[in-house]
Amino acid sequence: MTEALVALRGVTKRFGELVVLSDVDLDVTRGEVVVLLGPSGAGKSTLLRTINGLERIEKGTITIDGIPLPEDGPGLAALRADVGMVFQGYNLLAHRSVLDNVTLGPTRVRGVAAAAAEQEAMELLRRVGVADKATRMPAELSGGQQQRVAIARSLAMHPKVILFDEPTSALDPEMVNEVLDVMVALARDGRTMIVVTHEMRFARSVADRVVFMDAGHIIETGTPAEFFARPQSDRARDFLGRILHE
Repeated sequence: MTEALVALRGVTKRFGELVVLSDVDLDVTRGEVVVLLGPSGAGKSTLLRTINGLERIEKGTITIDGIPLPEDGPGLAALRADVGMVFQGYNLLAHRSVLDNVTLGPTRVRGVAAAAAEQEAMELLRRVGVADKATRMPAELSGGQQQRVAIARSLAMHPKVILFDEPTSALDPEMVNEVLDVMVALARDGRTMIVVTHEMRFARSVADRVVFMDAGHIIETGTPAEFFARPQSDRARDFLGRILHE
């Protein structure tokens, strides 16, 4: 059996008295695209945030490429550098140019020389279609362009896995496809990706596996063909019935 690149065992997370993740087990293998589906409040985004250490767990273990995720300190920073994150709200540095946003991580965290970081950043910006915006500030870009910059910024760190937290949900409808097209290309390149999204077309056509969550639990998992054609649980059937007819 292939060793998991990302492995969660018995992961539990609470916010006060509210249990948002309850005894979650999940393996993601190298090169796999896993899409997390489920209703709002299911724990999907919190699950992503535990994987890169943005949320500390109460119980369980998380390992990235065989290394346990430390609670804090330089070990956490080093491991977090291997876990890219693309947020719903872009999270670009507003006072830095597009190029600076992409080069900052490699130069400060990875120790890459400025000239080499800039060269690679321009290649990545070309790849996501915004190289002509390199000297602009984030506020001068559309939402779709900002999100593509955020993807380039993540790629510049050469992460082992990239987490996408509803990357298109803040975008106008006409901008959604330009971001999804970049994500499809990354999947075809064999990138390991864990994606929280409501874009069912992406889940159907790009995911290797769909993981359905509700109330902090993984309810079922399967291939997109299995999940969309024959959901095993009442909760998944209800979810699909609502979301596919909106």
